[in-house]
Amino acid sequence: MVIGERIREVREQKNLSQGDIEKRTGFLRCYISRVENGHTVPAVETLEKVARALEFPLYQLFYEGKNPPRLIKLKSNRESERIGWGGSGKDADQLARFRRLLSQMDDHSRRLLLHMAQKMATKAAESD
Repeated sequence: MVIGERIREVREQKNLSQGDIEKRTGFLRCYISRVENGHTVPAVETLEKVARALEFPLYQLFYEGKNPPRLIKLKSNRESERIGWGGSGKDADQLARFRRLLSQMDDHSRRLLLHMAQKMATKAAESD
């Protein structure tokens, strides 16, 4: 399911208008419409605000099961410290958030996302 469709579905189930979401999030109604119609890809922070406005757990925007998906154990931060990114400060906070969100995804979606990131990194390295 496309994330915008899921947002619209939940919003309509809760009998909320795009204007209600605008008031709760501060995002313009036209932006919410663009997200719901798949014209804009929202950032994770945007999705968090929308999920709070919908009074809906963020993971359920990506996962349609009744129970939360099983969390997987990720490697420790030692790996990121060795690499030099994400060991401390703002980078560590972003990495921790990313790891938490990845752990909430189903295995197929996580593999697809990581595969896409790998392809993007390879393409960027080739262009340098």
